[in-house]
Parts: sequence; structure tokens; C-alpha cells
Amino acid sequence: MKKLCEYNAYELSEMLSERKISSVELTKSVLERKEEIDGKINAYLFTDGEASIKMAEEADRLIASSEAKSRLAGIPVGIKDNISTKGIATTCASKMLENYVPVFNATVMDRLSRAGCVISGKLNMDEFAMGSSTENSYFVTTKNPFDLTCVPGGSSGGSAAAVSSCEAVVALGSDTGGSIRQPASLCGVVGLKPTYGSVSRYGLVAFASSLDQIGPFGRCVKDVALLQDEIQGHDPMDATSANRTYSSLYDGLSDDVDGLKIGVPKEYFGKGVKPEVAEAVMNSVRELEKRGAKAVAVSLPSTGYALSAYYIIACAEASSNLARFDGVKYGYRAKDCDGLIDMYEKTRSEGFGREVKRRIMLGTFVLSSGYFDAYYKKAKLLQKRIRQEFTDAFKSVDVIVTPTSPSEAFKIGDRISDPLAMYAADICTVTVNIAGLPAVSVPCGYSAAGLPYGMQIIGRKFDEQTILNLAYAHENAFGGFRRPKL
Repeated sequence: MKKLCEYNAYELSEMLSERKISSVELTKSVLERKEEIDGKINAYLFTDGEASIKMAEEADRLIASSEAKSRLAGIPVGIKDNISTKGIATTCASKMLENYVPVFNATVMDRLSRAGCVISGKLNMDEFAMGSSTENSYFVTTKNPFDLTCVPGGSSGGSAAAVSSCEAVVALGSDTGGSIRQPASLCGVVGLKPTYGSVSRYGLVAFASSLDQIGPFGRCVKDVALLQDEIQGHDPMDATSANRTYSSLYDGLSDDVDGLKIGVPKEYFGKGVKPEVAEAVMNSVRELEKRGAKAVAVSLPSTGYALSAYYIIACAEASSNLARFDGVKYGYRAKDCDGLIDMYEKTRSEGFGREVKRRIMLGTFVLSSGYFDAYYKKAKLLQKRIRQEFTDAFKSVDVIVTPTSPSEAFKIGDRISDPLAMYAADICTVTVNIAGLPAVSVPCGYSAAGLPYGMQIIGRKFDEQTILNLAYAHENAFGGFRRPKL
């Protein structure tokens, strides 16, 4: 018999509104699934079952009194652990913030609370969102539900794994260079990186402020649209928040792709991308052509330089953003220090993990006197060129389709000692963040070993509707999420 935690959010929403189930029953099902399976997966860092049940009871009251104004009322949502949750630990999977409990909510959390959502817990991640495998967490390594010897991707690996293993109905993650889409691809779920500025970053612990964006995970396109509807919108607390009107993505969903022009950039299907992955994506494109879409060859010639530009920009911003963690204001503080400078050095040496320290040092280097023009300034000029290339491409096509990840999930430990090989996992996704565009990853096939492949659909700024419609058409053609055999 199918458990409640295995249903999609849009199905559960209908069941709740029709009083066929209660939010308490649903929340208990999610918590029971977590207790049953998370010892294998390690998706969660923190849960409070009692608090979650209280939220569910309040949601049931709202639904019963017809006060619930959101389709997500009563639905449990997992939260990546770099999103501030009032009264609930927010550690960024780091020793530096191991005991940090925020006194305020991120804007997205306030919006979920007003919607009547239930928080199922905080989800594991690479420390301070720096990584592509969730092996950089201070606490535990999350595993891929399709193969427990493989990584789930990162940095939002806990969010992707929780949704894939049915430990969460839907979840929030953050995406700086692919950290929603890449783990969604590796765990066989749907993940949306929204347009920069469409979702408030207030309360998101900053990694690279000009690239970071909160976004949703789900097991189907409808669920991602539902959650995005709830969190998008202008926020005066975020200076980069776009002040515009947002329509319901869920209400606008359509699988009619007749006449839609799909751009296929050659730069994403060559060296570095496994032939099997490229072929799976092209099979999807051919199927969409049968439904009326038209494939068009496009070129994004600066793509080969994008990974270098991304890591220069992201690390430069990280070195600035993480300067606040010095042992003075909050967070970890080293003991037995000989003066202020010694405390700074010991606190940051002991409090940060290896990957975080690597990126801080790289960022400090590219911003230093004598190297700023040679590295950071050139990277920013390349960012401008990449944005223009996307703008030019979108003059002739409606969306652009690429692989999400150049390969299926790799083995735990295979790349952790080789940073360049790890960084290459983001080769297909970083350009989207550099350009500030929306993109969604959907499952598009499986390896011989049964590991998922993902297809990335990129759209114009604030045109999430078109990319989700194409994702929805693809899902209807191929069947969408396939539950892993745990």
C-alpha cells in the first residue's frame, strides 16, 4: 500500500482540501519514513517531530476553518541548512555554526509559515554551500538513494536525496553554480534554479551574493511549480529582489509545446560530457520534436571559459562574505588564544573545513593587489560576454536545452582529493548563474547501472513558465520520477 509520504504535493493538497487525510497523518508518515531510512541516506541534520506535529495541527485547523489560502497548507517541506529558521539550528553544515540558532526567519520561511506549511527538518549540505557532492559537510556524508556508494550531488545534496527517498515531499535548496540542478539530476528529481532576484535571499547565509538563489525540489514539475509560487515575489528586505508581478506557475502549466523552438548549443555536448548523457538528452529533444517543438542549433562560444570565471567570482565573494566568521560576533571561537590575531587565525583554521578554506584563500588571492586586474576583472568582463551570448541566442529560440551534469553520480571519495575534477561537475550549470537566468533539471534517462541522468532547460529571465511547461511536456512523455529501490 502506498504511504502518504510517497504521494506528490499536488495530490496531497487535493486530499487535504477534501479532508481525506489530515496534515498530522501526512507529517507522521514523513517522519516515520525519515526514521526508517535516514540511517542509510543521512539527508537530515536536524528534526523536531514534536514541533512538526504542532505545525501540522495548526495547518489542519486552518484547513478545517477554510482559513488556508495556499495549496501547500499542511504539506511538509524540508529546508536546506543554510536558510535561516527562527529557533531552529542553522549550521550551514559547518563547525563554525554548529551551535547557531537564529533569532529570525528567512523571508522564504515566513512565506511558508503564512502558507501553513509544515517544516519537516533541516537538510544536509556541503559546508557553506561549497561543493558538488555533499562530502564537505562537517557532520555527515549524504548518500545517493539510487546507489548508497555514490554521492547525491551538491551542495544541496540533502534536499535532493530527501525528496528522492520520500523523506520529504518537497524541499528548498540554494543554487550558486548548479547546487539545485546538479543534485536533482544525480538523484532523479526535479530542481528549479529561479531567475536571480525572483526569490528573496534575505536569511540565506551568503556564499556568493551575486550568484546565490533559493529554489525548490520536487518529484514532479507540478510540485516544483507549487513551491515556487509560494516563495517567489518582491521583498523590500533584499536589495536585489526584483519588484515585479508574478503569475501562478502552477495555474499556467501546459504540456503544449507545438511551435516551441529549442536551442541546442554544441558547446554542451562535446568534451567533458559523457556520450551516454548527451545521447539521453538528445533522445528527449527528439521526442519533444515529435510533439511539435523544433530543435535549433545555437552557439554559446564562451562556455569553455565559464567554469574558470565562475570560480574566480564565487570565491572572491566568498572571501568577503565569510570574513564575518572571526570568533568575535557569533559562532565558533577557538580556545587558549594569545591575543586577537591569534584568535582569528585559530578560529578560522579550526572552524572552517578544507574546501571552505581553499575557496577563501583563492578568493583573497584574486582580489589582492597585483592580481585583481589579471583575474577578477577579466572574470567580470567574461560574465558580461556570457550574458550577451545568452541574450543573442534567445533571439532565435525560446529555451536552451543541455545536460545538467556531465555524468551520472560518481562514487563517494572518488573526487574529494581532486578539486579540479570535483569542480568539473558544475561545467554545464555555472553559466546559468553567471547570466542570472532560470533553469530546471528533469530526469531524462538512466545509466546501465540504473543511475539517473538529468536534462537542463534554460529560459529567458523571469520566464520560468516556459521552461516548466517544456519540463512538464517532457515528464508526460517519459514518465518522470522513478523511485529508487532502497
